Amino acid sequence: MAKKSTPDIPVAQLGKEQSPPSDSPAMVHSSRTRKAQVVEVSSSEDQEVFPVDGQLLMVMPRAGASLKNPDVHLPILRADDNGYYLEMRVESEGADPSEVEVTRRVPLDDLSAEEWEGLKEQYANLDLQSCTDQGISRGLEKIQDRKIQRLFMALLTFLNPRQVSIVLYLYKQAAKQGKGPLVSFRSNDLLESLGYTRTKDGGFASKLRSQLNRDLVALHRTELVLAQSLRKGNSLGAKVMIKSVLRIKDYEIDNVPRDFDLAKAADYTYELADAYTVALEFFEGPGRTGDYVLFAGDIDITQKLGSNAKSDYKTKLLIYLASRMKWDTLHEGKYLVISKHYLFKNLDLLGSNSSRNNQIFWRTVEELQQEGYIIGAQELPGKKKVSNIQFQINPERLRCS
Repeated sequence: MAKKSTPDIPVAQLGKEQSPPSDSPAMVHSSRTRKAQVVEVSSSEDQEVFPVDGQLLMVMPRAGASLKNPDVHLPILRADDNGYYLEMRVESEGADPSEVEVTRRVPLDDLSAEEWEGLKEQYANLDLQSCTDQGISRGLEKIQDRKIQRLFMALLTFLNPRQVSIVLYLYKQAAKQGKGPLVSFRSNDLLESLGYTRTKDGGFASKLRSQLNRDLVALHRTELVLAQSLRKGNSLGAKVMIKSVLRIKDYEIDNVPRDFDLAKAADYTYELADAYTVALEFFEGPGRTGDYVLFAGDIDITQKLGSNAKSDYKTKLLIYLASRMKWDTLHEGKYLVISKHYLFKNLDLLGSNSSRNNQIFWRTVEELQQEGYIIGAQELPGKKKVSNIQFQINPERLRCS
C-alpha cells in the first residue's frame, strides 16, 4: 500500500468559508429520480427532538473514516517532547471544504523506554495489507499482546456506526437530563436501547458488555486533532483543538467486592461497569452557540443482529447528511446537493463494483425515506460527468439551526 507517512503536526481547517453549490436544483434536469414514499410524521411541536453540536457533526464523518478511505494514512507510532502516540491522519481533499484534515490519536501514557521499544516490535507485526484486503481482525492476528491488539483495533475502527449510535444516545440523554455536557446512564439501559436481547437472568451477554466498555473507552481516550478557522483582521488563521468525543468522569459497580478497572477491562478482560458518567467534550449547548442539528427523538439506534457495524450504511448516511447540512447551505431551505463521489467515499462504498455500490446506496436512501428523514432523492448530472445527488430533507426529523 503506497500511502504517505504522516507528518507530526496535523491540522484541519474547520469552518464555513465556502459557497453553496452553483447549480440550483430548480435549474438542473434529473437524470435519475427516486420517488419519495409517503411518510407520515408528527408535527415538530408534538415530537421530541434533541440537539447534537454542529462542530462535532462537521468533523464526525472524517474522524471516523475507515482504513479503506483513500484519504486515510496508515497508523504510525510517534514520540515527541509531550509523550508517545499511536495516530492516524485523514488528509484533506481540497476540492470540497467538508473534506477536512483531522488526526485521531491515542496518547500512550506512562510508557517506559523499554515498553516503547516493545510496542514498536509489535507494530512491526501489524499486517496492514491484510487489514485492508481481508479485514482488521485478520491483519491483527500476528500481534500477540492483547492490549496492543485491542489498541490498534480501537484506533482502526474509531467512530464506527455502533459508536456513533452510542454518541447519539448520549446526546439524547443530555437533552433529557439538562446537566449540560455531563450525562449519567446505566449500562443495561444503553444496551437495551441498542436493541440487544437480555439473557434469562435479565442481563446481557459478556461479549456485548465487553464491547460496550471498549467502545466507551475508545471514545474517551482517542483524541481528535483539528483546527477551527478564525478570522483575524483581513487574514484567516486557525486555532488547533485537541478534543475527545467524550471523557469518562466516573463509573459505578453494583457489587462492591467485584474488581473492575476501566482501562484494564478495555485492554485485557471482558468486563463492564454498571453505570457511567461522561462529559461530552464537543458539547456547547444550543443556547450558547446556536450551532446544532436537531434529530428526531425516536431515532432508531438498534443494531442489526448478526451484522457488522461497518455495514450500517443507514447510520453513516444519516450522519453524513447532518454533517453536510452544517457545511452547506440548504437550497430553498430543504434541498441538499452532494457529489456522488463524496457520498460513496464517506459511506465506504469504495469497491470497483459500481452496480453493487449503487444498489447499496439507493437501498440506504429508501431506508431513510421510510424513517422520514428525507422526503426524496434524485441523481443530477454534474459538470465533467460527475453526478450529484439532490436530497430533500424533512425538517420534521432533521433540522439545522
